[in-house]
Amino acid sequence: MTDQKTVKMFRVYIRASAQQVWDAITDPEWNARYGYPGTNEYDLRPGGRFEAVMPAGMLGPDPFVGVDGEVVEADEPKRLVQTWRFRFAPDQIEEGFQEVVWDLHEELGGVTRLTVTHDVTTAPLAAAMIDGDTDLEQGGGGWAWILSGLKTLLETGDAIAG
Repeated sequence: MTDQKTVKMFRVYIRASAQQVWDAITDPEWNARYGYPGTNEYDLRPGGRFEAVMPAGMLGPDPFVGVDGEVVEADEPKRLVQTWRFRFAPDQIEEGFQEVVWDLHEELGGVTRLTVTHDVTTAPLAAAMIDGDTDLEQGGGGWAWILSGLKTLLETGDAIAG
């Protein structure tokens, strides 16, 4: 019997340096400006915390941690490996942590190739969320929404929506 993994891969080319892309991913002042509301907060040491903090009013009166995990590897500005667990509902928490890998490769002409891989082998609910197949208003834009927002922000200075 073969153990099969289910890994989703998303790739985007961004007209920005790898360092600019890295900063936009890991710095809350940047990552609050694209994707979903809130900030992604990283302690960029192996074993450091990762938290996606959602704002008050998103699902209740108080801010809350919608995604958590820890940093496995941080090789600035080339590679970030982290664990990731959705915390919006008890069944998502029960799926446990998945691995997300951000690979950044600076190409010729000031373009960075960003590849995100998300191992959803044990997480069918997470797999459905990250695919971006449901309504944006229900949080269904997934990685395509996040990466499109990142690209738009770095290339134009403006958010994709807002």
